[in-house]
Amino acid sequence: MKPFTSEEFASIAGAITRAEKTTSGEIVVVVARASSTYRYFALMCVALTALAVPLPLIHFTKWPIEYVYLLQLAVFALGVVVVQWEAFRVAIAPRALKHARAHLRAVEQFLVQNLHTTEGRTGVLIYVSDAERYAEVIADDGIYKKVRPGVWDDLIAALTEEIGKGTRTEGFIAAIETCGAILAEHFPPGVGDHDELPNHLIVLDVAEPA
Repeated sequence: MKPFTSEEFASIAGAITRAEKTTSGEIVVVVARASSTYRYFALMCVALTALAVPLPLIHFTKWPIEYVYLLQLAVFALGVVVVQWEAFRVAIAPRALKHARAHLRAVEQFLVQNLHTTEGRTGVLIYVSDAERYAEVIADDGIYKKVRPGVWDDLIAALTEEIGKGTRTEGFIAAIETCGAILAEHFPPGVGDHDELPNHLIVLDVAEPA
């Protein structure tokens, strides 16, 4: 993931501020470089591969058992070196696993960013995980009572399309504006409303060990 520039941070923060002026809801945008390291999964794959190495050699060759054992160790050692490459670990992880880890991280960030503590339970998280090519919107209970979860699908589709085209800033701004419009329809600003959460893009550069 290419680092965000100061101009991108400012543009996205400005979009959040403008959107929240039209609603009593709170919007938080979090972008993760990756939602997991996938280290345990990759090491498991290496171990299983190394364990499978002796089977064909024992059945179809007359190699001494010492050679088979040494080859098995070499395969495991090589595998351990290869899985230090993060891109490889992400590539071999099944899509279902990557989406599950990304969703888990999104839920974690919803709690970490205190979106569940907003007055009226009107917090919304826009979460994007770059390595997994995953995006999700999580809304609090107050919003789910009035806004169908499917309403966010178009927002996510448009955001991921913009990111894929290389226009991520425009995609985030459009997503924030759409989110603000949805919230404004059901949760207009009230007297005494105050900004409960910071209005800036949050970037997570370090994936959680897993």
